[in-house]
Amino acid sequence: MRTSNPKELGFTLSELSHVVRAYEGLGEVDIIHDHTLAGTLYRGRPPGVPVVTTIHGLLTPAAQEVYRAIGRSASIIAISRDQASRSPGVPVCAVIHHGIDLSSVPVGTGQGGYLCFVGRMSPDKGVLEAIKIARQAGVPLRIAAKMRAPEEIKYFEEVIKPILGSNEDFMGEADDAEKYHLMGEALAFLNPIHWAEPFGLVMIEALATGTPVLGTPFGSAPEIVAHGVTGYLASIEDLAAMIPAAAGLSRAQCRAQVEQQFSAERMVADHLRLFAELIEEQSGGRVPESVPSSQSL
Repeated sequence: MRTSNPKELGFTLSELSHVVRAYEGLGEVDIIHDHTLAGTLYRGRPPGVPVVTTIHGLLTPAAQEVYRAIGRSASIIAISRDQASRSPGVPVCAVIHHGIDLSSVPVGTGQGGYLCFVGRMSPDKGVLEAIKIARQAGVPLRIAAKMRAPEEIKYFEEVIKPILGSNEDFMGEADDAEKYHLMGEALAFLNPIHWAEPFGLVMIEALATGTPVLGTPFGSAPEIVAHGVTGYLASIEDLAAMIPAAAGLSRAQCRAQVEQQFSAERMVADHLRLFAELIEEQSGGRVPESVPSSQSL
């Protein structure tokens, strides 16, 4: 198989080329989990093998049309109930939340005396609102943000950089170790998003470090944050007043929620359970020995 070229990602010919080669290279398999759009519509798939795909992005009208077509010959997984609810006519067979490897995420002390924001440098991620919330509360804010795309750089240079002051510490983009330390020592994690985010992975990362989340109740947020237990979800205008209460929440409970609901092990088990059911359905009741049945998970 040819090597990948990151500059070609997202281009039709590049994806189709990889799909064709990937399916040609398949031997005897029980099920295919295809994360491309082209592959789920490809006619050269092995006959009799169930295909599953996951919706990773926002379901725009154009995306809904494509996924409705995909649903005629493949099973579709949504990554949140909110995402599934925004897909009229798309036959979602299961909702499987993301999970993370907790072995690499240390629990912090929350004694840093600051709030933190981690995310893309984009208006819909709410970095501007995070600055306003922290200033209103009189609590320092540390910001770590991805800023590589031209529109991200433009937003930072034109909107965020001119207003940064003594209350903010802009740290640039953080690696995993830096990110988890930043989150773990924060009083609370600010996530005042403006859009129906299909799944807010950064929220479960913050909770895994023991840090409560303060955010807006959009998209998947209510499925991740247990209001009053692992954080608070409210309007942007009300979040500053909730910081003391959030800082007083149980950090152990924040970590425990991720261990119970958002671990990589839970995510894998959910997928294996679904795969077993689809294989059993396809094979008329026979589940391959390599795949556990739903009763054994």
